[in-house]
Amino acid sequence: MMPPEEHPLDPWRDEPPPAVPAPRPPVQDPRLLAEGTGPMVRPYVMTSGRIEPTRGRFDLITLVVAEGPEPEGAIGLGPEHLAIIRLCQSVLSVAEITGRLDLPVATVRVLLGDLFDKGFVSLQEPEPEADMHDIRLYKAVIDGLRAL
Repeated sequence: MMPPEEHPLDPWRDEPPPAVPAPRPPVQDPRLLAEGTGPMVRPYVMTSGRIEPTRGRFDLITLVVAEGPEPEGAIGLGPEHLAIIRLCQSVLSVAEITGRLDLPVATVRVLLGDLFDKGFVSLQEPEPEADMHDIRLYKAVIDGLRAL
């Protein structure tokens, strides 16, 4: 048989019960606040929980360009989608878009997939590695390095 547990307000105890700390107010991290807009939106909210684009690979060196000006009142596009369209009025790589928007690469890839599916952006994929096995290319690189 187990001994009875002590009750926290046992009048026969020698020491007082420990004080319960008061709840702390939430800490507002200044890194999570944009200028006057409130807390930031998490990347998984921007992508509706998706971690892969619906189609396309979107390497970091894939070039992206908008197919037209920023659409007015485009249904289904969030502010991040519109920011990408604004940025891509001139050709940018996925890495540059990621850096300028300060978003994770996976998030930008999903957003680009959305825009690509709707025809708002076009892509230029990097050249396949088949050209990288040409011995002339390696000789040209070596000659260029020697010239330095």
